[in-house]
Amino acid sequence: MPKSTTIFLCSHCDAQYQKWIGRCLECGQWGTISESAVKKSETEKNKTAAAKTVSLDEIKGENTPRIATGLSELDRVLGGGIVPGSLILLGGEPGIGKSTLALQLATLISPTLYLSGEESVGQIKLRADRLFTKKINFRLGNETNVETICATITAEKPTLAVIDSIQTITSHDVLGEAGNPNQVRAATVKLLETAKSTNTAIVIIGHVTKEGTVAGPKTLEHLVDTVLYLEGERHHSYRLLRTVKNRFGATDEVGIFAMQEHGLVEVKNSSAAFIADRGEAVSGSILTCLMEGTRPMLVEIQALVNKTVFGYPVRKASGFDLNRLHVLVAVLEKRAGLSLGQYDIHINVVGGINAGEPAADLTVCLAIASSYKDKALGADLVVFGEVGLGGEVRRVSQAEKRIKESANLGMRRVITAASSTKNSTTVEINPNPKLSEGKNYDKSGLKIIGVKNIAELITHT
Repeated sequence: MPKSTTIFLCSHCDAQYQKWIGRCLECGQWGTISESAVKKSETEKNKTAAAKTVSLDEIKGENTPRIATGLSELDRVLGGGIVPGSLILLGGEPGIGKSTLALQLATLISPTLYLSGEESVGQIKLRADRLFTKKINFRLGNETNVETICATITAEKPTLAVIDSIQTITSHDVLGEAGNPNQVRAATVKLLETAKSTNTAIVIIGHVTKEGTVAGPKTLEHLVDTVLYLEGERHHSYRLLRTVKNRFGATDEVGIFAMQEHGLVEVKNSSAAFIADRGEAVSGSILTCLMEGTRPMLVEIQALVNKTVFGYPVRKASGFDLNRLHVLVAVLEKRAGLSLGQYDIHINVVGGINAGEPAADLTVCLAIASSYKDKALGADLVVFGEVGLGGEVRRVSQAEKRIKESANLGMRRVITAASSTKNSTTVEINPNPKLSEGKNYDKSGLKIIGVKNIAELITHT
């Protein structure tokens, strides 16, 4: 006979308890705990048939053609285009441009079905008229029930379906209001089944919480085929599209867009874009070369060192980890002899970019030393390298690509770890015409300077 076990479930977050309590300890909701009976059969495992397996050599490979979106930056992130029948999650903070990117995608792939639970079809029409100057056409709808959405996709069989957003979708099979973890998970599972059965690529939009994750259960990211995050500062024009998960391609590529009046515009030469508005060389302003996926990108890092007016110095950072800044300041004081204890230090990464990789360490150190000594180091210098607690300078990955990108942008000097390259070597400069106006480039090439520790770096100031 089957054995019955009584448990108590939370209707909001699906947490389980052995006894009834008034408030869920997981989600903090009151009055959501209810009794549920679970039956377990002792002979169930004996009645289950074994699964059929095949040898890997017996399976014929399939070459599924991808759907080109027309946006090279998006295709780059997806691994060459959208795979038919895939489920793609597009996440990002409110107002960052998720719906704008999805609307642009809908205009580039035909036929497309755009279903919104947040905006009416009239509001979407107004936004489309504002963004696009040419005449566009795709099918729109307002629906929040996932069963109806799946039936519509099955009936119309579009190439692409966009769901905006997953937090507004509900299912008849699950209790609770829209946006709770159970509803989000159930809706995603049914959309995944529909995508596989109809061979329709589905893009679902998800909002990001304060913690930086998609609102809803973390299992949502495990259900979908691809997870994309649109990042950037709302007050800056640049947006970075990152791949967190991709079953059909690599996860180390990044697409760069600029938010303009008519939507998101691709930024194909990111280095030139980020340093195009750079002014005259001032103290504390140094260029670094970051790697976003396989793409090198020149970014300006600024430092401002000023005498503190309070007893405790202030440390602030925008686009750079504040804890890492404290470590680098301590290394400069201990290993390079800079007395920074009575100075406020401010770090800014220009363009709203987040300089999270270790290659920016050396640049931040030199920018702080330059501002401390109030000495400009020129606009043709690029610095990258990791700094250890002993003051040693360590090499970073793909140094050759970083050096080549610096040469292509017309830079004259590169300072990096001595272990990455030989001292006083040169490479040929291929200056960018737009960035080299009014500059006389000789044939001496780009000079590569290797430093072993932070004390050697300070000598260049």
